[in-house]
Amino acid sequence: MIQKTELNNSIRILSKRIPGVHSVSMGVWVDVGARDESLEENGLSHLIEHMIFKGTKRRTAFQIAKEFDAIGGHTNAFTSMENTCFHAKVLDSHTHTMIDILSDIFLNSVFDEAEIAKERPVILQEIGMVEDSPDEYIHVLSGNAYWGDNPLGRSILGRRENIVGFGPEAVKSFFHRFYRPERIVISAAGNVEHGWLVEKLKSSFEVAEKNAQTFKRITPEGLSAVDLHYRELELAHICISAKGLSITDPGRYAFSLLNTILGGNMSSRLFQEIREQRGLAYSIYSFVNSYFDTGMFGVYAGVDPDRATECIDVIIKEMRKLKSRRVTKSELVNAKEHTKGNLLLSAESVDNHMVRLAQTEIHFERYIPISEVIEKIESVTADDILDLSRRLFEPETYALTLLGPVDNKSDYESYRPE
Repeated sequence: MIQKTELNNSIRILSKRIPGVHSVSMGVWVDVGARDESLEENGLSHLIEHMIFKGTKRRTAFQIAKEFDAIGGHTNAFTSMENTCFHAKVLDSHTHTMIDILSDIFLNSVFDEAEIAKERPVILQEIGMVEDSPDEYIHVLSGNAYWGDNPLGRSILGRRENIVGFGPEAVKSFFHRFYRPERIVISAAGNVEHGWLVEKLKSSFEVAEKNAQTFKRITPEGLSAVDLHYRELELAHICISAKGLSITDPGRYAFSLLNTILGGNMSSRLFQEIREQRGLAYSIYSFVNSYFDTGMFGVYAGVDPDRATECIDVIIKEMRKLKSRRVTKSELVNAKEHTKGNLLLSAESVDNHMVRLAQTEIHFERYIPISEVIEKIESVTADDILDLSRRLFEPETYALTLLGPVDNKSDYESYRPE
């Protein structure tokens, strides 16, 4: 059973009681992320994610860690382009302690200058780790190539020069501007009673004041580009970016199945053609990045530099096939079963229930049961996928990004044959 309560200051609390489990997963979600930052602020959301655990008026960073460890709990946080989440999971007998700690670190963090100074090199190392992992870094580069100067084209981790310069005032100013009640959703799933949960949270969170200020996200247009980044590597890492759909677009179910059929699993067209038939790449897959107002479809491959153009041609050819003829009945059935299986398996995790509660509330302002999602998946036809492919896969809008021993741009300028 899903229950929802909205506090007087607009903070929304959602819970789902799951019979038979002995744990509770809870997350404090904020509808703010890297795309809400200016260029000079890039990295602040991610820095705040780190600093939330670095001390409050009541607890030091060590006490926060010790108290969670003492109850056998797991706690973490993450930052995305549009959301920040601080979450934990404990045995139901320790739910009160979890609520107390999560409430304290979210509402009372001091953002101490000494702690920020200690955390800077940690984040700089995190940036370096991504840059040292070409199969990860290519996604940062491809996002920049496709979205350009829009915040969606920047790294969530931030720019080094920003991280070095951020101090307590910058952190506090950003936090107080954006981490406001009207942007906050608290979700919990597991062996938890809704009325009790609301009472425990209300005393802490209802003191937070609403902010009349509104924030507008700028919807970007995807860019067409050929973007080469030379680096001495064994492989050439490739990303092809194309138009995508927003999280709320009615075509999102067809979009998910299109992704699965093209490159979403081991039986997909790209995996079979590029890895199994041609031996071109060990790693080949397609992916979707969807946001509240826009999206991007992408394909990644890591290949021998001498065969990079061949691999690109095959990817483009497979994308073109989706535009020219319907997917087969067996492909569509298998993609639906694959997607439904993933959904139903995820439903066995209280963490995933907690995440779905918050995300559906943020994006749709209502809970969407898995049964409804499955019904929508089942209703997708081969014609839907054909129409969507024609709508999204326009060669003149593709962006191609390469990272590795590639330096001759002219080799890739004609990568969009039609």
